Amino acid sequence: MARVQARDSEALEHLMVRHGGALHSYLYRMNPNPSDVDELGQEAFLRVWQHAGRWRPERARFSTWLFRIGHNLCIDRHRKYRWIAPIKTDETVETAEPTSLRRAPDQAFEEEQRRQAVRRAVAELPERQRSALLLCQFHGMSNQQVADILEISLAAVESLLARARRALKEQLVQFINTDQATQ
Repeated sequence: MARVQARDSEALEHLMVRHGGALHSYLYRMNPNPSDVDELGQEAFLRVWQHAGRWRPERARFSTWLFRIGHNLCIDRHRKYRWIAPIKTDETVETAEPTSLRRAPDQAFEEEQRRQAVRRAVAELPERQRSALLLCQFHGMSNQQVADILEISLAAVESLLARARRALKEQLVQFINTDQATQ
């Protein structure tokens, strides 16, 4: 970031390569219109470039600051287009999990059904619960980092996570019961 603050565009490119995938994944899951995700990601890094002097390493890690920028962009976009773009839940997200060809077709179908149900349930969570859950569970951030990104207390993050997990458990009860029966 020191190089970006000194207006080194190669340093910004390095940050984009290093953090762009994680930011894109978060923006995709948070944004009600997935086709806008690339635009939001570009805007986030443009703001990093424009406001590099505002970042303070003693206050937040770069990734925390970047996700805060991305989060704010999602919130702004959602407020602006709330009535136009409902959350799409049937989109597939590229994941690092390879599809196993050794599974039986019915097993593969059940796993895909479960993944789709989880995506829908996460998409239906209230915005702040969804953000907290995605940042902690999918992006491996600490509760404190999430509190910094969402600009709320640590206790509030823990409350959001507890409510999100409770809501997901209620939404996905049929899959939980199925998994327990097979064990």
